[in-house]
Amino acid sequence: MFTSFTRTAALMAVPVCLIMACSPQGSKTNNEAPKVVPVQKPQSASGEELFRQFCSSCHPDGGNVSDPARNLRGATLRANNITTPEDIVRVVRKPRSRMIRFDEASLPDRDARAIADYILRSFK
Repeated sequence: MFTSFTRTAALMAVPVCLIMACSPQGSKTNNEAPKVVPVQKPQSASGEELFRQFCSSCHPDGGNVSDPARNLRGATLRANNITTPEDIVRVVRKPRSRMIRFDEASLPDRDARAIADYILRSFK
């Protein structure tokens, strides 16, 4: 008897739900336009953070794990005519040695410039 009651209640619930869903009160829609939330540009990481992310595995503390003579120390950079942030960005885009090439898609100019400024400030 209990099973028969449960089955009957379930069969009655389905039409009631369908009728409620089709009624004007059962479905309330919002006719307002969606609110536009402005997208904020992410904060640019600092040169130091970017250096740690992109450079420090090969250039820990301004050194060079694969070619110690090509480190990031001021004297070495000057000896190779690398004296400005633009010079460093140029090397990042078109490396002269075994260094990995970082194109604009993998390292935007703004970030490359921040890294270059950090290198020139930090590894004098």
